[in-house]
Amino acid sequence: MAKINMIHDKIGKTLTIHFSDAKEEYASELTDDEIIVMKNKSGKVIGLEILHFNYNPDEGVSLEILPKLA
Repeated sequence: MAKINMIHDKIGKTLTIHFSDAKEEYASELTDDEIIVMKNKSGKVIGLEILHFNYNPDEGVSLEILPKLA
């Protein structure tokens, strides 16, 4: 089973999500939507960092896990 690591930096207002080991990061690029896409040496996306992420605990957080598509 894959492990997803999420880090919320309250001071920096970022949300970082790693789909695999962060040590595999080789390159990154900033999108027009101010999301940093992190890639490994082969170009596979291994994580994202969302800039200007404002989390309001009163709104709550929900996570939906969808079934695997065939």
